[in-house]
Amino acid sequence: MRIGVPKEIKTDEYRVGLVPESVRELTAMGHDIAVETNAGIGINASDDDYRNAGATVFATAREVFEFADMIIKVKEPLAPERAMLRENQILFTYLHLAPDPEQTRDLVDSGAVCIAYETVTDDDGMLPILAPMSKVAGRMAVQEGAWCLERPHGGCGMLLGGVPGVEPAKVVIIGAGVVGTHSTHIAVGMGADVWVLDRNVHVLDKHWMQFGRGTNGVYSTTSMLEKHVVDADLVIGAVLVPGATAPKLVTDEMISAMRPNSVVVDVAIDQGGCFETSRATTHSDPTYRVHDVTHYCVANMPGAVPKTSTYALNNVVLPFAASIANLGYKEALQSNPNLLAGLNVCHGKITYKEVADGLNYDYIPAEVALAAA
Repeated sequence: MRIGVPKEIKTDEYRVGLVPESVRELTAMGHDIAVETNAGIGINASDDDYRNAGATVFATAREVFEFADMIIKVKEPLAPERAMLRENQILFTYLHLAPDPEQTRDLVDSGAVCIAYETVTDDDGMLPILAPMSKVAGRMAVQEGAWCLERPHGGCGMLLGGVPGVEPAKVVIIGAGVVGTHSTHIAVGMGADVWVLDRNVHVLDKHWMQFGRGTNGVYSTTSMLEKHVVDADLVIGAVLVPGATAPKLVTDEMISAMRPNSVVVDVAIDQGGCFETSRATTHSDPTYRVHDVTHYCVANMPGAVPKTSTYALNNVVLPFAASIANLGYKEALQSNPNLLAGLNVCHGKITYKEVADGLNYDYIPAEVALAAA
């Protein structure tokens, strides 16, 4: 199969779809790889590194798209990239379609086969390609939140862990999944007063087993959410409904009741955000203020640490990419229900129910769409 890796063009995005080591693995299987020039510059991978791994380096994204049977990216394709997609071409990347009607419309119109990293599953029902970026974002959320709490950056001037004799900052983490767990790990390590809210008692039990008395686990009701958000110095939104728009759990009224110069970090912003006051920002301009509360809502947080993120991502993407390349998309999807769960758009049909429901499309089960392909 011919595989294309264009350079990411989203603002402040420095990751790349395949690292040279992954290219070497795929070329050894007999596949042809085309990489856009400077695609790997953000991870310190030169064009010669890709050539030495067996890739051909093209000067433009258009050449890559015209060459490839399958495009492997990191972030969702922007409008200029979507315009280059063609019928039957495979797109394998993060999509986050539910809050993005324009992208969804363009992918439907393209006739391409679009497989979303964030809805691919494993045998335990987990999300193996989303997980490494959730780990990175969860750890970064505390790091960025601590930075925002510093007075020169508009914060209330608190050191997250305090010092002996001075109380630490109260950190409230909404959601005890992958993001929440990794946020907790860093917040506890920095000495914060950590509170974790979730609606799954089994998840809260697991969280307690991991962190013990280092955190406070709370069953999330509207009353508990309001109580702890209003009292927090830093709130981290770590809510996920796979493939669907994130629920707006924190209201404008809650934000308005928070202390001046407190901070919220919305890690769910890729799926629309879980605060009513959230809107996507970039690493170049990461924050804004609503009701005297600093909001950090960068939509591609792991892009700031591209070397760590790209290699972590490739560790889980490579086996799936190899399966698609070796078998062709139809056989690969039909033979692997976990990969099939990633199919969101197929030949003009929406094949992921949460996306169809959220954007008012007819839902066509993936198996049905593939059988008709």
